[in-house]
Amino acid sequence: MAITGAPVNIRVADGRIANIWASPLGHVPGEFNLEFKNAIVFPGLINSHDHLDFNLFPALGDRTYRNYTEWGRYIHKTYKDKIERVMKVPIGLREQWGIYKNLLNGVTTVVNHGKKIKKHAGPISVFENCQCIHSVQFEKKWWLSLNNPLKMNLPVAIHTGEGIDEASAKEIDKLIGRNVLKRDIIGIHGVAMNEEQAQSLKALVWCPESNYFLLGKTAPVAQLKENVPIMFGTDSTLTGNWNLWEHIRKAKATKQLTDIELFETLTTNAANTWKLQTGKIAEGRDADIVVARERKGASATEAFFMLNPEDILMVVHKGHIVLFDEDLYTQLKSIDLDNYGRVYIKTACKYVSGNLPQLMHRISEFYRGVSFPVI
Repeated sequence: MAITGAPVNIRVADGRIANIWASPLGHVPGEFNLEFKNAIVFPGLINSHDHLDFNLFPALGDRTYRNYTEWGRYIHKTYKDKIERVMKVPIGLREQWGIYKNLLNGVTTVVNHGKKIKKHAGPISVFENCQCIHSVQFEKKWWLSLNNPLKMNLPVAIHTGEGIDEASAKEIDKLIGRNVLKRDIIGIHGVAMNEEQAQSLKALVWCPESNYFLLGKTAPVAQLKENVPIMFGTDSTLTGNWNLWEHIRKAKATKQLTDIELFETLTTNAANTWKLQTGKIAEGRDADIVVARERKGASATEAFFMLNPEDILMVVHKGHIVLFDEDLYTQLKSIDLDNYGRVYIKTACKYVSGNLPQLMHRISEFYRGVSFPVI
């Protein structure tokens, strides 16, 4: 498991991890050095399913539903005013907030499900090298999009089996049966999925927090993992907490995956499926690295599953420091702090690449009364 609290040196050069060694510890002469004590280190996390433009919403729903279509119809009828308030915010601003939500949680790559972002110069990677089809029920002529020969080389990401009724299980069969060109399908949710259906997918994105909120049940990944690689996704705040670590702990509590397997859904499984050069702290890989506080008396693995956004000390994306805690300020005085905005997560002060405070202010001009998890 690539989480370590043991002494380790990681040298970064040209956006990659150049060298890793355990001893002797110490500064490398002639290079910029950072030293951490009482910390753990792990690869930047990969969130394999988010709707970046939907992360200003509160969670919408007041009961459990049979499937996503029932929930969709219900919220548009019941929460019309709340939805309209959020949708007044220009999509570019909403997408940027979604990117920062992920960064604040230690995510360095997020897979956006929806229309491609027109302009992205954010602090982390937004993966869009796939074809997004929303679902069998909500996408008109989805089968034509699925069998587009011009997109044969792209994987298809699609919500499927997001329900607890028979119709949700049959939807998966319909999707598989209509895949005439045998495209690589990345299924999302799969709550109604069985092992035979799973064999027809390239991978499955597990979103337990969203599943429990909507359906009161989640995908049977303990059985499905033998037939398909499992990745991890948060979905948006429409159906879950902004805090990724609450999602991870909810997944852990199901005991469907071992700690190692759960960690791999956020790292190696996702990197392998999306063909990324991250997901591991290894020489030659992209320097996507997270350093976080350790917990006294806890192992590195135990500390990982106890984390919250305020515990993250530093996030490095492709060799660039994109977030750091105030505790590192004295070590980072030599870098240009004008390129960072300062926010607080509870009482923890974070310096974040870009101008997050200005973004929040601009959003509030369109959405009065908006509530952010940081100040």
